[in-house]
This record gives sequence, structure tokens and C-alpha cells, in this order.
Amino acid sequence: MTAVVERVRGAAERAIFLRVAGPDATATRARIHETPGPRWFDPGSPVQRVHGDASMFVGGLRALLLQSLHPLAMAGVAAHSGYRGDPWGRLQCTSTFIAVTTFGTADDAERAVGAVRAVHERVRGVAPDGRPYRAGDPDLLRWVHVAETQSFLAAHQTFGRDPLDARGCDEYVAQAAVVGRALGVTDAPRTVRELDEAIEGYRPALALTPAALDAARFLLVEAPLPRAVRPAYAGLAIAARQPLPAWARAGMPRVRGVPARWSRPAGVAVTRGSRSRGCCGGRSRRDERGPAPDQGASRRWR
Repeated sequence: MTAVVERVRGAAERAIFLRVAGPDATATRARIHETPGPRWFDPGSPVQRVHGDASMFVGGLRALLLQSLHPLAMAGVAAHSGYRGDPWGRLQCTSTFIAVTTFGTADDAERAVGAVRAVHERVRGVAPDGRPYRAGDPDLLRWVHVAETQSFLAAHQTFGRDPLDARGCDEYVAQAAVVGRALGVTDAPRTVRELDEAIEGYRPALALTPAALDAARFLLVEAPLPRAVRPAYAGLAIAARQPLPAWARAGMPRVRGVPARWSRPAGVAVTRGSRSRGCCGGRSRRDERGPAPDQGASRRWR
């Protein structure tokens, strides 16, 4: 019976991974890691340790929940992202962008940033409260950046295989800022203290709007998944929701069938299972052998 349960859980975790990373995840990972050339970040650097760990599944979901609380950011997502019609496609694009900028060549990273900035230029409109928004607004870019940076780091420190020490956490924030600045973020935090202060500084602008509540319900309760996959996803969802600050999760729907007190063991189980089954894209065979040629060359953005 235990073997059967493990097989079912493994299949569920693999199904979630394929939805987030895409059906061509293995080929994409090989291309990103094995293409020779200089990188923005050194092998084994904090940003690679965080972004290459299975805890990113939890961190990514936490980031989406937190980001949705900015009314203007959420208005742009609701009007332009198509997250309800193709949620997995949007996540696949995001996960590929993170992988390319973290592990790919500098040329590929620059192309990925350029593509995102071009999309941002086209995303603009008017929020339900009458305020205009545009995705390229440096203040909105900064909110998205600090929300995801804090979320990725928090998930890694809780569920990551190899948590960072205090110095490593500050270095991670500084390295994440490299990508943020490339995308147009101004005044990107460079330490954990600055990061937490930035999040706190946005609190007066945040609210659980109807659009944010709809997104939270979709992410936590109504994600389009086969029945067999839902228990594993519920573990992922509770692990992402519960560690949010109390002010951030207030009013968000609860994850069905999983008590809040199970958030940590559920997150440990999901990330450990995903990691053991190879369901995380941070390391490749080349990483184990050493860097690709010229990977340690000078980096334009550093």
C-alpha cells in the first residue's frame, strides 16, 4: 500500500511540475544550462541556490498571492495576462524567464529581459477604481520585484534543501536586484532589511480587491487540475498561503481539506518529494561536472 501511495504522490508532483515548467522542461533545462558563454551569476551563488531548489514551487505561489494585493498590478494581470484561460502557460513563461536569467548565458538573459520589457510597454489601462496603470511603471515593477524576491527567499529558508546564512540572504537580495534593475526597477533593495522595509512601505497601497480575491480563490481553491493531483497541490497551496504575513492573508480563502497547522509539514513533503523525483530545474548534469566554457567570464550587469 505504501508503494502505491508513493507512486500516486510521485505522479501528482510530476504533473504539477510539468504544468509549471512545461512539457519540454527537460530540453529547455539542458539548453539553458549547457549553452556555453558567460553568465550573470557564478555557479553555486545564492541566487542559483534559491532559484534552483524545489522550494520555488512554494515561493512562486506565495509571490502571486502577495503581488495580487496591489490594485494596479492586479488590474493589469486581470486585464492582460489571461491567467484564467491559460494559467499554466503564464507560469511556464515566468519559470523559463527565471531560469534563463539565473542560469542561462548573458546573451540569452538580455534577450529574455528585452522580450519582457517589450510586453510591459504594451500593457496599460485603467483599473476598476479609475486610476490608470502601465506595466512599465517603475513603482509597479518594484512592487512585483520585492514581492517575488521576499517570497522566493522565505520559501527557500523554510523549505529549501540548503538554507542560506544571513550574509547569503543579503547576497541573494542583491543578486535578485541585478535582474530587477535590468527590467526597469528603480531603487531595488540590496539587503534583507531593505527588502522587508520596502514591503512594509507598500502596505498603505495594498488591498484585497475583488480581483485579488478572485485570483486568490483561483490559486488556492479552483486551480484547474485533475482530481488525483489536487491533494499534492493543496499541500503546496497551504505552504504558500500560511507563511504570508497575517495582514496579507486576511480575507483570502482557505485551502480546502488542509488545516493551517499542516502548512509546514505539507510544504516539506511537497518540496522533498519534488526534489527527490527531479522535479526542479536548477541543476543539470553539467552543473555536477562544472561550469560551461566561459561561464566564469565577466558579467555585464554586475
